[in-house]
Amino acid sequence: MTSAVLAKDLRKVYPGSPSGSAALEKLTLEVPTGRVYGLIGRNGAGKTTFVRIAATQLEPTSGELTVLGHDVRREERAIRARIACVPQESRPLYFLNVEEVVYLYLKLRGLDPPEARRRTRDALEELSLTEYRRRMVSRLSGGLRRRTLCAMVLASDADVLFLDEPTTGLDPLARREVWEAIRRASRENRTIVLTTHYLDEAEALSTRLALVERGRLMLEGSPAELRARVRYPYRVTVQGSYPRDELESYGQVSEIEGGYLVFTREAEARELAKRALERGLRLSMGPVSLEDIFLDVVGKSIEENSVEEAES
Repeated sequence: MTSAVLAKDLRKVYPGSPSGSAALEKLTLEVPTGRVYGLIGRNGAGKTTFVRIAATQLEPTSGELTVLGHDVRREERAIRARIACVPQESRPLYFLNVEEVVYLYLKLRGLDPPEARRRTRDALEELSLTEYRRRMVSRLSGGLRRRTLCAMVLASDADVLFLDEPTTGLDPLARREVWEAIRRASRENRTIVLTTHYLDEAEALSTRLALVERGRLMLEGSPAELRARVRYPYRVTVQGSYPRDELESYGQVSEIEGGYLVFTREAEARELAKRALERGLRLSMGPVSLEDIFLDVVGKSIEENSVEEAES
């Protein structure tokens, strides 16, 4: 399958960064055409840096990156004509209303007026923005502004969409509406690069996933392939002191911050939970999830202590 985005040994060091500290470090990955590709990781892991380089907003320090076969250093115009981007930190024009913002964006992309109006109408309806279409952007809540940005990009005719944390600040219903719009764009054979720290979102939408930590690619594959790296269907997290050799009798053990993560079978999970409670330890248990895979690889929850990175 043709690659929509191809990165090889991509490195980015921001000016003023401590010696040897890179936002991206030898990152190599391939985004297939016509798929939703999820980049997951904690805030500051390098996801936004990657998107900004791919969207030609930022120069890489070294390495290669092409979008639809075009080099990000030498062919910026060719790339920009075929991509659309929802940046993590962005706001639509405050002096326009919602309908005008989406319509103007599509006109600037070269769509003729009738097509721009049709796409605007459809996007506002899809993201439940029709009732706000005449409201000035300056009077919108943060969540509605975010949905307006998503409407702009998803209404476009771009071949590749970069969505950087598109559902941050949205309520559960609005998140689901954005999810459906992303699925619709994927059915149109458009490529979506989705960065998110919501693991349920990544798993629900992505054909393939890349786990990034401190600018490095830690794990890559389909959601099913990532789950298959763990042989056991259940997990128990034990917070506190527990002899590791005893835990290893139950299954696969990983050390995490403050305790251990144990992958095991259901009966063994219940037995281990009973023993841990008898020792007065805190624990949680359940079927293996993408969060558990993240814990196993990184050693911390995706919500814990975001790493430092100057993504500005």
